[in-house]
Amino acid sequence: MNNKTKRNTLWEILKISTRLGLTSFGGPIAHLGYFHETYVKREKWLNDKSYADLVALCQFLPGPASSQVGMGIGIIRGGLLGGIVSFIGFTLPSVIALILFVYFLNTFSIAESGAIQGLKIVAVAVVAHAILNMGKKLTPALTHKLIALLALIITLLWQTTLSQVVVILLAAIAGLFLFSDQLEKDKSLITVTISKKVAGFSILLFFALFGILPILREVFGTTWIAMFDSFYRSGALVFGGGHVVLPLLEREFVPSGFLTEQQFLTGYGAAQAVPGPLFTFAAYIGAVKSGWLGGLTATIAIFLPSFLLLVGVLPFWDRLRNHAKMKGAFISVNAAVVGILIAAFYQPIWRTTIINPLDFAFAAVLFSMLVYWKLPAWLIVLFGAFGGFLLKLT
Repeated sequence: MNNKTKRNTLWEILKISTRLGLTSFGGPIAHLGYFHETYVKREKWLNDKSYADLVALCQFLPGPASSQVGMGIGIIRGGLLGGIVSFIGFTLPSVIALILFVYFLNTFSIAESGAIQGLKIVAVAVVAHAILNMGKKLTPALTHKLIALLALIITLLWQTTLSQVVVILLAAIAGLFLFSDQLEKDKSLITVTISKKVAGFSILLFFALFGILPILREVFGTTWIAMFDSFYRSGALVFGGGHVVLPLLEREFVPSGFLTEQQFLTGYGAAQAVPGPLFTFAAYIGAVKSGWLGGLTATIAIFLPSFLLLVGVLPFWDRLRNHAKMKGAFISVNAAVVGILIAAFYQPIWRTTIINPLDFAFAAVLFSMLVYWKLPAWLIVLFGAFGGFLLKLT
């Protein structure tokens, strides 16, 4: 790939990821729906199986799963720089919005806007479409459907931060026995260009920072090192995505007096209202304490561990998932991912969004626009926001 082609590829990644960062409302599961619609269905950068494999991997790793999927797609498309560019495009819009929110806290209020409800209904349509598409590809036979059903039931009834990891592990073990002799019709179409040396250094840096930052915090005692350490540790230890990291951050920063309970709750509402990953709530906390530079520092710190882990794991994961004896495990894991997505579609997306018949009717309209009229997702987001405003008036 020559320099001009690289620049064009990176620009393409930045353009598409930024559009997603501006329009992807609804939380991590909705983001996976937007990614599937954009990267798999429209851009065809990877196929359904490769996408599901990547989602399964990111469910294993600590950190924001949907953001890691976006980074992974960027790495697949444009190497290490592609992953960084993809992260910037998807994350920066919500970071900017939350930092600005801090500066305009007294006059800027969107928590009660009807547009927010409309955007949540958009997420219902997008996720439903993604589940239908992935279900057709990844659960073709009765055995696959049974695995998806069991994953759905366990995830719904056992709602802990480790439930998804346990379900995927059990599915992988089952797949070694159930599908080890089956050939996949949908082959892997991706190549990861990261070298093993870079991957090894990334893993080493992940653990080095995890051990060194607390020491530096004690030795120097500066606000900046303490903030970086707190956010890095939160990003490195949390499983389950943004909804889990928010209470973790509350325990980290409110009792210590870093910010008040009211400041935290105000920012919590704002983080729910903006597009992009919920982990960008870190930008709000950092900006409350240290302005825009604090917001950017907090954002880098909380996302850095998940990026280092992804870079460290991807090259080995790519070889492993194409190993003949492991393909059965990944077939089963992909079926389980469908069940996990359906469970998340019900709780929290459906239960917190579809409150009355008007909400359901509007969701059906948006779903039809996406599936049958094949309108682009960004246009449906705009229509959803406007429709939500009109629903507020009824």
